[in-house]
Amino acid sequence: MGEPVIESMAEVRSHLADVLDRARRDEIPTIITRRGKQEAVVIDIREYRRLSRLAEQAEESWLNQLADEAESEGSEGSVSLEEMAALLRTPDA
Repeated sequence: MGEPVIESMAEVRSHLADVLDRARRDEIPTIITRRGKQEAVVIDIREYRRLSRLAEQAEESWLNQLADEAESEGSEGSVSLEEMAALLRTPDA
């Protein structure tokens, strides 16, 4: 993946097809800014899917590690892996 290009929303709006082509063909992401603040990134769909898989694998590994630690400490007050995952995904939990 190449170094990202930083463009304002107005710039991206004026040549969105080029931004998409750059992400897909050249594997160069575009960081979109609004009022000088970085807001979003355009990346190739394959890269997005790869990153999503990596994030899921990392989360699963982390949850398994937590479950192993909890199991080694005993079962009193414990929750299932599914309950723990739900708690961790709940905002402000």
